[in-house]
Amino acid sequence: MRQSSPPLAPQIPDIADFRAVIAAHADFFKANTNTPEDIAAPIYVGRAPGRLDLMGGIADYSGSLVLELPLGVETWVAAQATSVSELEVFSPQLAYSDSMPLVKVPFPALFTAENQAGSYYQTARKLLNQNKQSSWVAYVAGVLVVLHHEYGVSLSCGVRLLVSSAIPVGKGLSSSAALEVATLQALCGLYKLELSGREMALLCQKVENLVVGAPCGIMDQMTVACGKQDHLLALLCQPAELEGNVKLPPEVQVWGIDSGISHAVSGADYVSVRIGAFMGYRIIAERMGLKVEQLGPGRVKIEDHTYKGYLANITPAQWTESFRDWIPVEVSGQDFLTKWGGISDLVTEVNPTKRYAVRQPTAHPIYEHQRVQQYRTILENNRVSLAESDLLTLGRLMYESHQSYNWCSMGSAGTDRLVELVKQAGPDKGLYGAKITGGGSGGTVAVLGLKEASVTISQIVAQYELESGRASLVLTGSAPGAATYRAAQLI
Repeated sequence: MRQSSPPLAPQIPDIADFRAVIAAHADFFKANTNTPEDIAAPIYVGRAPGRLDLMGGIADYSGSLVLELPLGVETWVAAQATSVSELEVFSPQLAYSDSMPLVKVPFPALFTAENQAGSYYQTARKLLNQNKQSSWVAYVAGVLVVLHHEYGVSLSCGVRLLVSSAIPVGKGLSSSAALEVATLQALCGLYKLELSGREMALLCQKVENLVVGAPCGIMDQMTVACGKQDHLLALLCQPAELEGNVKLPPEVQVWGIDSGISHAVSGADYVSVRIGAFMGYRIIAERMGLKVEQLGPGRVKIEDHTYKGYLANITPAQWTESFRDWIPVEVSGQDFLTKWGGISDLVTEVNPTKRYAVRQPTAHPIYEHQRVQQYRTILENNRVSLAESDLLTLGRLMYESHQSYNWCSMGSAGTDRLVELVKQAGPDKGLYGAKITGGGSGGTVAVLGLKEASVTISQIVAQYELESGRASLVLTGSAPGAATYRAAQLI
């Protein structure tokens, strides 16, 4: 991390629209001020896009390669210092704030935890999640919590934050990651900090894991921070290695179709599948004779010089020949803990009263990593144009990924129907592949096709809405990640 006084930002897309939002709520930046200096304090702006998971999805926490598209919908955050020792967060959009558009968090309550990482973050999480209606503020306040603890940021003044977002919430489009990263970017302007895109992403993942309590992988934060417009970010999640950007050929387009079914990575399906994958890895470690150290109840450390701790580094051939038959289809949490002691995941815990699927959650990242590698190779070898055979292969890989989600019990009737409608339209209508995205269990379906298929996409959405009774939304377009810009100082 370097400290400097960031200059005015280059031109930021659509900042004029956000200026209008700030102007419409100008009283927020003048309310409850104790001194004239408060009113005149500079306002810093951060922005971050949503993201569409084209390939990789839930395999990120197991070390897979993922291919992610930064979307054209964005979250904006404006930050201003105040003399009042509290955080004030205001969102004019009910999508984030439910019935509490303004939430205040006193700093003394937030930053008086013991000087130990575990208890500090646990105290902040408990405080920020006391009221379910205002728990959305944890994504914002958590950035301050981590900046204070990890980066030594002095919180001698209070902060006002105004949040405005066009990213649909609960659709698997990284609305939470965009909120975290945009907040961090605005605060970097306020505190005169300069962080790289990778640093921003890792910090914001810590916010989500330790303060919010959502056990997400790294792909969301890395994409919204480091993504390149009209390119797929190639990210090897071991833990967060940027492998460049892959441009889609000019005749190809990617759409995101909302199923109308909400998704959350804090939900039971996502968490259970993640735990099942780490259970499988623990059993594989036993099979390989690796050194396993018991760190505490339900927690182990595995010394693995072969696969480096990632299921994605196991090939499908190794899986079928050496490990698959040793992994139970499912197991009770208590039986697993009794026999294997625990898992190496730092952000989830095995519940002894639950039963977990193990074999399929373990297999998914092994096969998904191979699928994503093949997908990237086809795109990189055909930058100008894709042959029909290549498009068919890309589509097959997406359909296989979608089926694997279902085998992990992370599908939904809505996303299955959308994929089925795309498959029925098929190459004759310019559509080649579709899959559920992100954490699954609802949310958005990613579709690959030719640009000329936009009319068919509209027809699919109309049919889906008629059948399901759920309003849908189509997302297209792309925008650069947050790291492309520094925080803009408006006044």
